[in-house]
Amino acid sequence: MPLRSGGVAVVIPTFNEAESIGAVLRELPREHLDRIIVVDGGSDDDTAARACAAGAEVITVARGYGLACRTGAELAEGSDILVFMDGDGADDPAMIPDLIAPIRRGDYDFVITSRATGKRQPGSIAFHQLLAGFAAGLLTKLLYGVRYTDMSAFRAIRRDTLLGLGMRELTYGWNLEMQLRAARAGLRVLEIPAAYRRRIGGYSKVAGSWRGSLKAGLKIIATFARVAAEPGRKRDRFRSFPRRRGASSS
Repeated sequence: MPLRSGGVAVVIPTFNEAESIGAVLRELPREHLDRIIVVDGGSDDDTAARACAAGAEVITVARGYGLACRTGAELAEGSDILVFMDGDGADDPAMIPDLIAPIRRGDYDFVITSRATGKRQPGSIAFHQLLAGFAAGLLTKLLYGVRYTDMSAFRAIRRDTLLGLGMRELTYGWNLEMQLRAARAGLRVLEIPAAYRRRIGGYSKVAGSWRGSLKAGLKIIATFARVAAEPGRKRDRFRSFPRRRGASSS
């Protein structure tokens, strides 16, 4: 039986994703969604126009991954659950029901995919990206008792929960900051294996060059240090979360 469609918005931050955004939007399981929001960070190609032609709500903001995600979350008034995913075609939109169902049932507050534990197409993700997710997960476990295996962008969370986390990061540290704040707040977190694909076109702004990787890595480290150093925010109890094997749709 399909999930009811009301109250779910998908937020897709983009920057120069003209080659892929149309295909991504066509793949979305629209019966599970009530809003499709593309937040474009000032692309100099046809990303915004193609997203609009494919039926998405499109808003343009200054460049910044976290800024785009936060803007999309704020724009999605009336939506109960937010799904975040990239616009490069690497995330499999067929997994959206797997992300939102545990939240709708009231079993979990935050559901995130893991490329590390799922099936990955060859060339879909760089080794250093997997290593960074593994290291961040270990440190989060030490600090807050919640172990992640990845910092995947493909995730779902209740809108009011996200807006209450006090997110501040406006660039590449957004995903990690959300995971840290979710863990520290004691949210019920579920990680599911992802079916991860090679991007449809263009190049990765993070893994596509050593400069991009270094810039993103430094921002992630700075984000971790900033959040961990905030006073008076340690968790008073630890809660680990189960992993659902074979939960992804491909």
